[in-house]
Amino acid sequence: MPYDVPSAAGEAEAALDSDVAETSVQAGRGSPMAIRETSVYRGPNFFSRLPMIRIQVDLGALEAYPSDTLPGFVERLLNDLPGLALHGCSNRHAGGFARRLHDGTWLGHVAEHVALELQVLAGHATTRGKTRSVRGKPGVYNILYAYEQEEVGLMAGQYALRWLDSLLPPDLSGLHGLRILDRNAAPGPISLETAVAELRSLARKHALGPTTQALVDAAKRRGIPVARLDEQSFIQLGQGSRQRRLRASITSQTSHIAVQTAGDKALTKTLLAAAGLPTPRGVVVGAADEAVAAAAKLGWPVVTKPLDGNHGRGVSTALGSDAEVRWGFAQAAEHGRRVVVEQMLPGRDHRFLVVDGKVVAIAERTPASVVGDGRGSIQELVALTNLDPRRGKGHEAVMTRIVIDDHVRDRLQRSGLTLTSVPNPGQVVELRATANLSTGGVAADRTAEAHPDNVAIAEQAALVIGLDVAGVDFMIPDVARSVRETGGGIVEVNAAPGFRMHLEPSEGQGRDVAEPVIASLYPRGSAARIPIFAVTGTNGKSTTTRMVASILRAQGLNVGCASTTGVYLNDQLVYAADASGPKSARMLLRNPKVDAAVLEVARGGILREGLGFDICDVGAVLNITADHLGLKGVVTLEDLAAVKSVVVENVRRRGHSVLNADDPLTLRMRRRSGGALVLFSMHGGGDMSEAVRTHIDAGGMAVVREPGRRGGRLVVHRHGQRSDLMAADEVPATVGGTAGFNIQNALAAAAMTLAHGVAPSIVVEGLSTFTSSFEQNPGRLNLYDGHPFRVILDYAHNPASLAALSEMIEAMAPAHGRLIGMVSIPGDRRNEDILEMGRIAAGTFDELVFREAPDGRGRATGEVISLLTDGAIAAGASAEHVQRIIDEKVAADTCLKMARPGDLVVLLPTDIGGVWNQVVGFTPEGAICGSSDV
Repeated sequence: MPYDVPSAAGEAEAALDSDVAETSVQAGRGSPMAIRETSVYRGPNFFSRLPMIRIQVDLGALEAYPSDTLPGFVERLLNDLPGLALHGCSNRHAGGFARRLHDGTWLGHVAEHVALELQVLAGHATTRGKTRSVRGKPGVYNILYAYEQEEVGLMAGQYALRWLDSLLPPDLSGLHGLRILDRNAAPGPISLETAVAELRSLARKHALGPTTQALVDAAKRRGIPVARLDEQSFIQLGQGSRQRRLRASITSQTSHIAVQTAGDKALTKTLLAAAGLPTPRGVVVGAADEAVAAAAKLGWPVVTKPLDGNHGRGVSTALGSDAEVRWGFAQAAEHGRRVVVEQMLPGRDHRFLVVDGKVVAIAERTPASVVGDGRGSIQELVALTNLDPRRGKGHEAVMTRIVIDDHVRDRLQRSGLTLTSVPNPGQVVELRATANLSTGGVAADRTAEAHPDNVAIAEQAALVIGLDVAGVDFMIPDVARSVRETGGGIVEVNAAPGFRMHLEPSEGQGRDVAEPVIASLYPRGSAARIPIFAVTGTNGKSTTTRMVASILRAQGLNVGCASTTGVYLNDQLVYAADASGPKSARMLLRNPKVDAAVLEVARGGILREGLGFDICDVGAVLNITADHLGLKGVVTLEDLAAVKSVVVENVRRRGHSVLNADDPLTLRMRRRSGGALVLFSMHGGGDMSEAVRTHIDAGGMAVVREPGRRGGRLVVHRHGQRSDLMAADEVPATVGGTAGFNIQNALAAAAMTLAHGVAPSIVVEGLSTFTSSFEQNPGRLNLYDGHPFRVILDYAHNPASLAALSEMIEAMAPAHGRLIGMVSIPGDRRNEDILEMGRIAAGTFDELVFREAPDGRGRATGEVISLLTDGAIAAGASAEHVQRIIDEKVAADTCLKMARPGDLVVLLPTDIGGVWNQVVGFTPEGAICGSSDV
């Protein structure tokens, strides 16, 4: 099948990175290629909805050398990696990439395809990729490609560049030797053979076993989220309170007592016999003499095995003498102090796989063996058998290679053979007593042949032991006849049975035995996902997130909330940090108590790693204003909008995208938003915009503020119907309707929850109980009235947020004396943003204290407050009313000491908790003590 590796950039992507041009941009540098940085996108991201690896490479002077200008390069490339000829690239058919190579394309694009092909050679079916030049940086490219295992994907990209470097013509003096600017990249040349071998080894190291992989694949086919919880086979299916867990075929529904019972072979037989099911008689012994006595009493031949063994270890069959029993006892004793001696039942070894009380597959197993040809020795025949490509190490292939060990030698010796013996043509030489696939046995599917009696007995056996997934080992002369007629019976019931023999038997039809397991965990119609509400934008994210959480709490759900102040479960802070990235999102989705997740999604996390979820139920974009511009390639507001739109682009088909209709850049996202469109606006009634009116007239949903006293009213339009929700001043966070930005946040929260189906009365309850207290919404419009003056603490950290806060302060000003403000802005913002922050502050406060630490972020000490001061002075502030203090704690203390009764002190801190404690603990001059906050 041709590889599908598109090269055309999407609309959003073009905002940051331009297409790979087919005309060279001369870099004018004499340096070789360099790996600048690497990153792993683990969820939907700016470049793709698929997880991808990104390697940023600087081609240096090689920008002047597309592939058609490099003598012999294309021929060597296609000769060494013939699979590249199947890559379709932008031509969408096999051979498309080869044509691009001959026509001329750049080495970054070539590296993308080589990285994909190297992963294919390692056993991973990766076919998606793209390469984009970085705007404003000639010769610099972002190479992006899909991956199955993160470690393999990263190494494949680095090996691709290192190998391509070795293919460059020798006459390109000074351009050999890949430079490593990224500390995570591996240096030095590498051969193709070494690269493939190391990638295959790494893939095996991180691969899931066949049973776990089959279950994971079955879950993904159902659209069930999958997360790997360790480096082994511990898997989470689903999210939050709807999650289930697997470890191979042990599920979260597997009873611990059932596993213990199955591990005790004597107890298993006792329970089966008590239920009337056929099983051999046996005795548990602790010494060889006891074993011999038991065998004589049971009757020959007998089987010995460890009481609690597995995978056939220490099992010996067909023991017909005292000496053989002593030998068998010794073999079993190596794996446990207590040994079972039991009758050897007639028949062949069959494994019945029972899932949720039903047999779903049956395999007849044959021990590892070789067939003589009259020429080769047993050792040579084993080596020849192991050449079968279906055999591999451990569980990596359909069958396992036969290993010659002491057990094999002993068994041959008991048969009068050695490894050098040459069997007659057609002579079958069994090498092991047991038929386990893990020791080289083979399996044939017998599912369709089984007699109903045998099926019913196996199903009853699984129920007797109590296992939801059980491997019932049956000795039956003929599986198509009832065991009650032929003799035979159940010799073991196994917990955690392997699926390999059923998925890909050596003979017969493979069975999809993983799907019934997934169906037992998630019956058709049951949900594996919890609702995810994702909020992004420049300002208001934290407050809107908390409002949505408050509404969902009123609905009776256990709500996980992640924002810049931490990760919360209901009202409990479980992780204190800036938790607006993908790591915190995954933390909530893995918490088994969370019924719904409300996630603040920041620009940084999207650019660094992508989203922490694959898809959300409700995505909201609140606004796009100048913040973080000039960082990570985000230069313009359009760039920022393209990044933020990733959230609404990944809303599920039956979900909802909620957009601020008052923000032009946000409103433009409706063209690529997922799910149904929902708008919110501060302008309802006669002030309604044409866009909102058109949307409502078409039957769309919108939540708007209609003008009126004390902030107006929140009104819902849906399906052509208008309904009144609540007055703005009934939301405590609006401070009596004066905080317009929190009215806007309430509109967004109401739109998100109403669209998801929350009842209006619950929305009203949730918003009515949401306050701006430090305890409920730290750092967002926290008021303290415990001093003779009022204090507002808010995390306004960019011009737009300060401007919105200033509007509210202006409405409150008549009730207060002087306005005193502590203002700062992170140092990684543009100079013009810092100057603008100073200008807005000058127009808001009578007394200004500019502070800096701890937000210098790379700027020289004093640079930020100098720019803030310049902006304030330019806006008309008097120098004697402006103080410049580096330290945040000292600056806050200065403002508090400056305040007189009736003043309003506004503090914009970075250390929200520290400054709040400073406010509460402050003792005004002449005062006895403070009081409480509002």
